[in-house]
Amino acid sequence: MPLNRILVADDEESIRWVLSKALKQKGFSVDLAHDGRHALELIKDNCYDLAILDIKMPGITGLDLLDKIRELNCDLLVVIMTAEASMKNAVEAMKRGAYDYITKPFDLDVIDAIIEKVSRARDIAGQVVTLKQELKDRYQVEKNIIGNSAAMQEVYKTIGKVAVSDVTVLIQGESGTGKELVARAVHFNSGRLGKPFVAINCAAIPRDLLESELFGSEKGAFTGAGERKQGKFEQADHGTLFLDEIGDMPLDLQAKILRVLQEHEVTRIGGNVTIQVDVRIVAATNQALVEKVQQKEFREDLYYRLNVVPITLAPLRERRDDIPALANYFLSRSCTEMSVPPKRLSDDALALLKSYSWPGNVRELENAIKRGVILSNDPLLTAVDFAGLRPANEPPTSGTKACSLEELVDLKLRSCMNGIEGLDKGDIFAMVLEQVERPLIRLVLEKCRWNQVKAADVLGINRNTLRKKISELQIEMKRG
Repeated sequence: MPLNRILVADDEESIRWVLSKALKQKGFSVDLAHDGRHALELIKDNCYDLAILDIKMPGITGLDLLDKIRELNCDLLVVIMTAEASMKNAVEAMKRGAYDYITKPFDLDVIDAIIEKVSRARDIAGQVVTLKQELKDRYQVEKNIIGNSAAMQEVYKTIGKVAVSDVTVLIQGESGTGKELVARAVHFNSGRLGKPFVAINCAAIPRDLLESELFGSEKGAFTGAGERKQGKFEQADHGTLFLDEIGDMPLDLQAKILRVLQEHEVTRIGGNVTIQVDVRIVAATNQALVEKVQQKEFREDLYYRLNVVPITLAPLRERRDDIPALANYFLSRSCTEMSVPPKRLSDDALALLKSYSWPGNVRELENAIKRGVILSNDPLLTAVDFAGLRPANEPPTSGTKACSLEELVDLKLRSCMNGIEGLDKGDIFAMVLEQVERPLIRLVLEKCRWNQVKAADVLGINRNTLRKKISELQIEMKRG
């Protein structure tokens, strides 16, 4: 966290002038306050990295201002200035939360030393915040990578082997197999933990913008470049850069990526200064790069630079034993995220999920579970709730659904039985019949534009019977 904006508060104009001039010469933005009240107003209205406060000021003293800053839950670092180098002042200032204090008169070298010290403290604080977040992210990533299949065990082993080194990793697998999760796992288990993990999807950004996103640009380098911009390589310095879908990168940009890998330096668009970068590259693709190399659509030299350690993620259809664990994990997470009571998967639902081919892989499974949670009011999700999925061994048929109406009703009734065990035996038939009658009659009425005579004829019942059913079932009639 760089030190940029500083507040100086002192009732002596000469002190304010000297400090303002010295700090501005070093590139800092400086605001001035002539007393404690003015300083407090500025602190409430602005965001400062450092405040240099005189201990004795009209209205509110520097020490009292310290208390008010803490009341604001503000993480502003404060340096107290005092003309009395007494132990009492020093102790009191530090007790109230001052970062440091200096005595008047002071040499500007003292101010330089204080600024350097504060800058280091902020850098360390920033690293701690980043590390805490990355540890949290690491926990989430490791929790989200699920599977005990032989294919996933090999992935885990490879992550463990490559994480401790800085070798380039190429992750290959179909869309939705979790390539970015694996890339993050490599980063979070490496010595670069606490440093940036920066991801960019090479297929999602137009070619004209991709170069500036990667390498940065100088002000005025092209139309719309209103200010200097850091590229992803600079942002990932000392950390990891994840190049997702690198197979879609244009050939001319591939050459520039190769140069960065070889020289460890970048040049912003419109600039002529080379910038040293220390970045680990993890790339991913859902394409067969070997074939693209043969077709001259991907540079062979870049391919070998990236493919130092390959990690291949198997499609979900090739690790079906992992489906129950994944499904139950997504079910639990979806219920939590949507604030709904916990749900379970029935045996027939799990059997259907395991038999489906999952062309969209883990991502499609997650979305299917989420959809089931949203649409079902029952605590047990059955195969009916995933009726849109066709088992892998069932050929597609035109105009038919995965299950017949009778099969769907049978499956739904089985899931409902858990909730009606406590009812009297005579209530079950009436309850189920009512739940079937209401949607059936409502649907026929809707199809008949709410014409009761026509609807009764379609249903094969007397019109008076239909009117009685509409009343009993509390079906809201609409105009046709």
